[in-house]
Amino acid sequence: MVKICCIGAGYVGGPTMAVIALKCPEIEVAVVDIAAPRINAWNSEHLPIYEPGLDDVVKECRGRNLFFSTDVEKHVAEADIVFVSVNTPTKTQGLGAGKAADLTYWESAARMIADVSKSDKIVVEKSTVPVKTAEAIERILTHNRKGINFTILSNPEFLAEGTAIKDLYNPDRVLIGGRETPEGQKAIHTLRDVYAHWVPLDRILCTNLWSAELSKLAANAFLAQRISSVNAMSALCEATGADVAQVSHSIGTDSRVGPKFLNASVGFGGSCFQKDILNLVYICECNGLPEVANYWKQVIKVNDYQKSRFVNRVVSSMFNTVSGKKIAVLGFAFKKDTGDTRETPAIDVCKGLLGDKAKLSIYDPQVSEEQILKDLAMKKFDWDHPAHLQPTSPTTSNKQVSVVWDAYEALKDSHGICIMTEWDEFKNLDYQRVFDNMQKPAFIFDGRNVVDVKKLREIGFIVYSIGKPLDAWLKDMPAVA
Repeated sequence: MVKICCIGAGYVGGPTMAVIALKCPEIEVAVVDIAAPRINAWNSEHLPIYEPGLDDVVKECRGRNLFFSTDVEKHVAEADIVFVSVNTPTKTQGLGAGKAADLTYWESAARMIADVSKSDKIVVEKSTVPVKTAEAIERILTHNRKGINFTILSNPEFLAEGTAIKDLYNPDRVLIGGRETPEGQKAIHTLRDVYAHWVPLDRILCTNLWSAELSKLAANAFLAQRISSVNAMSALCEATGADVAQVSHSIGTDSRVGPKFLNASVGFGGSCFQKDILNLVYICECNGLPEVANYWKQVIKVNDYQKSRFVNRVVSSMFNTVSGKKIAVLGFAFKKDTGDTRETPAIDVCKGLLGDKAKLSIYDPQVSEEQILKDLAMKKFDWDHPAHLQPTSPTTSNKQVSVVWDAYEALKDSHGICIMTEWDEFKNLDYQRVFDNMQKPAFIFDGRNVVDVKKLREIGFIVYSIGKPLDAWLKDMPAVA
């Protein structure tokens, strides 16, 4: 029986290995992590991450050919293929701080693999890593190999949170990069045969190592660029009276452009986009390409501008102060159908409002109070370190922030509403009831363009929707950038 081990039981490792176990019943799959609470959660009825369809897959395979364990060394030693899916956070100090990827966890994983291995192994990069990481890992393994052969492959993930299981079942492509040597090609074919259990061969793309590593960074940079492009247009739409939804639709009907990733919003979030672009910027700078680096930096600058523009719009609309006012924040996850809050725009928006002494009442159907308070207390990039190395949750309660488990509770007696996540339930709230229980004038700031603006204005709300023609009230109170 072929044995696969994945180091790292997070958003990538857990779902990917669960689907491999489901589709390849003859392969034994072990997911290992040093964090006991996380492994305990994977072995419980309450998985550590929320992803539609994941529960069913795990429950079908767990204990049969899918195992979650903290015994990292045992499962690595027994495996034929070792996936490494550990954190690669942005460095916070030293050379490349604020841009370069920190490969500390990757390096320690590689050294551990070399130490415990007693048989030849294929080692697969699953984390998002800088170009040429494979070369560095290869050197560590080669210099510590004790007569054992290690072959490195790059197999970047292209999952979208909220649709990860669907994406794994029916991927646009599976990318496998390896050395152009007989050993490298043999390893590529071995991994290709695993995916070929359910993925058509024409969707399994085989490249060299560097192309596979760069493709992941480039894919995320291109997607983020589209979001920043439409968000830049949203600011212009507000200034001119155009409607960004109409502009996006017009652009998207061009077959060369296509309609995806053209929804204007308060900004992009998630664990990869900003991190990967910063990484790309650093690689460009290191290779003497400052013009290319500056081009990609602008994508992040526009994203930051969009978030600060939103905060400024809220404050300026409400008589230039939100001090002491209750603001209801609907949604905290970076997008719907996930509980993931990494780099969510809600963090910067909430911090901006708190900086003006607002009182926030936050509701998200999938994010815990502990996580929200932790996110609001954390410094930039802290989130991407393993849980045991992150700052602990604040012990003192933040008197400006309350987290509630009912949308109407969050909205009651509020002066304004900020919609931060496009959860379906926010479209279907009884807005007449909401309006009746709010302070007047009642404001809605829709950061995801989910509400029916016309209907809400008829009820009596003053509505700001990103990139849409401005309410007469808002025209009189321009947001200061």
